[in-house]
Amino acid sequence: MMQMRDWISGAVGAAIFLLGLLPMMGYLTFLNDLAPSILIWIVAGAGFYLAINSIIEITNSNIVGWWSFGVAIAVLIIGLFPVLHSFGIGPAWFEFNWLNRKAYDVIFIIEGVFLMIATFAMEL
Repeated sequence: MMQMRDWISGAVGAAIFLLGLLPMMGYLTFLNDLAPSILIWIVAGAGFYLAINSIIEITNSNIVGWWSFGVAIAVLIIGLFPVLHSFGIGPAWFEFNWLNRKAYDVIFIIEGVFLMIATFAMEL
């Protein structure tokens, strides 16, 4: 039976997916003006949420959970390193200056898809 946490994961995933998809398609172009620091915090937070969901998927003996966990770790690194650098922790390459808005759009789309998959995979 689907629980509320499943539907919340799907709603958060859909919102993050649209946060990446709509600016790429030319809609809601004002989202392109968001500060990179806000994007980094969204990536880190969503990556942490995806990691929690993937652990729930893994404990339910679901193979999709391992893929979700791998994506969550990669996204956490992409989001957490610049956050740590903003606090003065870590070397200069923690900034990830090479990531532009389009890269964040792709990351948002991938995160959103895996969070929407977690909606159903947490209950398998």
